[in-house]
Amino acid sequence: MMKNRRSLFERIAGAPYVAWSAMFIIAPLLFVLYFAFTDRNGSFTFENILSLTSYSQTFVMSLAFSLIATTVCLLIGYPLAYCMSKTSERVRGILMVLLMLPMWISLLIRTYSLMALLDNGGLVSTLLVKLGFEKLTFIGTDGAVILGMIYDFLPYMVLPIYTSLTKLDKRYIEASADLGCNPLQTLIKVMLPLTMPGIISGVTMVFVPSISTFYISQKLGGGSFDLIGDTIERQFQNAVTYHTGAAISLVMMILILISLAIMNKFSDNDEEIIV
Repeated sequence: MMKNRRSLFERIAGAPYVAWSAMFIIAPLLFVLYFAFTDRNGSFTFENILSLTSYSQTFVMSLAFSLIATTVCLLIGYPLAYCMSKTSERVRGILMVLLMLPMWISLLIRTYSLMALLDNGGLVSTLLVKLGFEKLTFIGTDGAVILGMIYDFLPYMVLPIYTSLTKLDKRYIEASADLGCNPLQTLIKVMLPLTMPGIISGVTMVFVPSISTFYISQKLGGGSFDLIGDTIERQFQNAVTYHTGAAISLVMMILILISLAIMNKFSDNDEEIIV
């Protein structure tokens, strides 16, 4: 009897979450699915999906930019997280606030601030000219967009890795040193496998928003090229082409789900190895 009551209470407690998921997750996905496979008259068609071949270069560019940004964030984020984990509790708190502080500011404001620094007539360019160097021409390049992704999404890489490092049992590090491992061998054979769940979480949290971003590429890219997020936004702004936008969104969701499944698979395998 008590078990049935507890089960009923759990169902009631979970009802708001189920309703929220149905309205704001499942329903939008169904709308995207519907419009992706229908034309303006509501007739079923594959034309929207077949037309995506013309956006293959945009897909490749978005994938390349997101992979580069994710890799750089990992290369910067892991040493930064390691250094944070080796400090005292007081210093950790200060570093955590400094890391989280930019995330309290809107993405729009952060991107505009980066533009003010790196624009052709911005602060950095003006300083270089006064020092006798040539004017910096950075906005409107691939590097500016990738830098914007790194700047905006780096904390998402650092935080899960930092959590994994703080939970790492120091006895494993001491044991590896006792067995003759140098610091590099300890990093590769001990620390990286044991902190792989944090790395997978960080890679996921950076890769997913990077591949779907649109505002960063619009402002820092100077309108010189489009990523997949820019294309989706432009398609939905026009009532004639929003079916194509839905098809692109559907393909993006499938690619992201595949990426998440692969990363979770690696994470599950690593956890089994650790155990």
